[in-house]
Amino acid sequence: MLIRNETANDIAEIRTVVTEAMTMLAQSTGTEAQIIDRLRGDKALALSLVAEEDGRVVGYLAVSQAQIGEQDSWGLIGPLAVLPSRHGQGIGSTLMAEAIRRLRTTFQGAVLVGDPRYYGRFGFRAYPGLGVGVIPPEFVQALPFDATEPRGEVIHHPAFGLKQQR
Repeated sequence: MLIRNETANDIAEIRTVVTEAMTMLAQSTGTEAQIIDRLRGDKALALSLVAEEDGRVVGYLAVSQAQIGEQDSWGLIGPLAVLPSRHGQGIGSTLMAEAIRRLRTTFQGAVLVGDPRYYGRFGFRAYPGLGVGVIPPEFVQALPFDATEPRGEVIHHPAFGLKQQR
């Protein structure tokens, strides 16, 4: 498996991977691929990684810049997506490990919204006072790369405010 930066040729496959992966999640809004498109269009993707196997995109991870309260320079991870047929094969973990490695060189930490059981294995945890709107606080997690304790509302790119079209 090869982890690499996305190319223009990957965009359609990224949409497919993200859409298929997110349909498995109850909290999916159905707009995740559109969010990535908008981040890309606004040149707001700080990191856009694909997992490729046999010339095919099987996983994807996006990072955009975020602010926590008054603290700048946080990398917001999401979405992380793996083709459902490839779950449990370490693709998501490999993408996360590479993203964290790269983010350590340019950000003061990483933040995300997700399952604490999954993301805890990478060192993410909830912090008192860390939040994103009405999302339950245990799902809002951070991984500081220094002694900074993240506190405040996560301010993210407007693309994450997209609502599902019905």
